[in-house]
Amino acid sequence: MLQTKKLLVLPLVAIVASGAFLSACNSSTTTPTTQPTNTQSVYATMPNPPVGLTGAGSTFAAPLYTSWAATFASQYGVQINYQAVGSGTGIAYITALTVDFGASDGIMTSAQINAAQTAGGPILAIPMTMGAVPIIYNIPGVASGALKLSGPVLAGIYLKTITKWNDPAITALNPSLTLPATNITVVHRSDSSGTSNIFTTYLSQVSSTWASQIGAGNSVNWPGDLGASGSAAVAAAVQQNSGSIGYVELTYALQNNIGFAQMQNSSGNFIAPSIASTSAAADGVSIPASTLIMITNSSNAQAYPICGFTWILAYQNQTNQGKGAELVNFLWWALHNGSAYENSLNYAPLPQTALAAAETLVKSITYNGQPILPQ
Repeated sequence: MLQTKKLLVLPLVAIVASGAFLSACNSSTTTPTTQPTNTQSVYATMPNPPVGLTGAGSTFAAPLYTSWAATFASQYGVQINYQAVGSGTGIAYITALTVDFGASDGIMTSAQINAAQTAGGPILAIPMTMGAVPIIYNIPGVASGALKLSGPVLAGIYLKTITKWNDPAITALNPSLTLPATNITVVHRSDSSGTSNIFTTYLSQVSSTWASQIGAGNSVNWPGDLGASGSAAVAAAVQQNSGSIGYVELTYALQNNIGFAQMQNSSGNFIAPSIASTSAAADGVSIPASTLIMITNSSNAQAYPICGFTWILAYQNQTNQGKGAELVNFLWWALHNGSAYENSLNYAPLPQTALAAAETLVKSITYNGQPILPQ
């Protein structure tokens, strides 16, 4: 049975994974106990009872998506099962039509787009938030934020041409630190990862050797040492291996109390990853209608240089009316009310230009040729 229901966007309050509407939320007179100032209303035809949604992909955005899904479920009854399996697997799952949405921090390749379009028609990449990729380390006696690195030095470490912590290239950037003469253990993602895409895109911009020998992408031919599947596993590998270095989304570093470096940006400033320095990376960037743009190595003097958007992948033409309505309402809710709660999980809200482009993309989703959201 289908009923027309009004979605009143309520405040985010919990952290778990789920997603449809509460049957009680079925009229324009329903009002939440507390409404944030950016409340939006969306009208859609929803299934009764709810049918639930499944999504898969990005571990980079998983803490936020899990939190959003749990809150949306608690407020509207729509169970959203989100699997943090990495961006590459998320792309594979949405292409195989085994999930209702995918999630990626890396831009899909032409081959991936063609495969997805062959399977399900035009596919949209909807930006949801932005995050930083801190360079985490485990160096006994070196506090978080004390280590300074430049892009070329970081590339040398991952190319395995810089192999000890007291290498002259590192000590020159850190004259006040006493760095050990121990080997650097390099940790990287072993799965197909959007976080790796952001990281290797940056390395390709700051090192011609990296660009020519390794390149950028969700998966690359790493020179060494340790591979780990997922952001949580990279964080654990760095914690467990003295002398190691790795890269994760900022939330994983902060929640696990792992030290991270200040990175020298394109203006020569050493910047720590934060919400403010992530926002600065997108400041003034021209966002295309597709929203597919990388924001690494920003020219902004206050920007942390290794940042990126993360996108939810969804087919423009939905084949299930109820799921399509639940999906677009969840996306609209997350873009508007969900953004007010990103700070607590260390993500940066979309700039207004990116938000406007995301709104246009969500409004373009259809069922039977008709827009699901009001135009």
